[in-house]
Amino acid sequence: MPESVESLEPQVRATVGLHAKLPVDIATLSNYDDLFQAGMTSHASVNVMLALEAAFDVEFPEAMLRKSTFESVEAICQSIADLKTIGANS
Repeated sequence: MPESVESLEPQVRATVGLHAKLPVDIATLSNYDDLFQAGMTSHASVNVMLALEAAFDVEFPEAMLRKSTFESVEAICQSIADLKTIGANS
């Protein structure tokens, strides 16, 4: 059964908190706040992507490797939920 976006949020937040190198605490950001505006760099977003792939046992396809996929906790959760749904259906 695919995971819900809500169930992914705690682990996504923890992963982003560890790897995004944000100058602010991830707990102070809403699920919809722009992580790049909060201080995440392009380099840090690659580290976040790799950590998310390991944490959730997914692989982001080339089509998802864009800024919008990683711009917020909500966008990340939705992307992972979509990948888990695709994986569950294949």
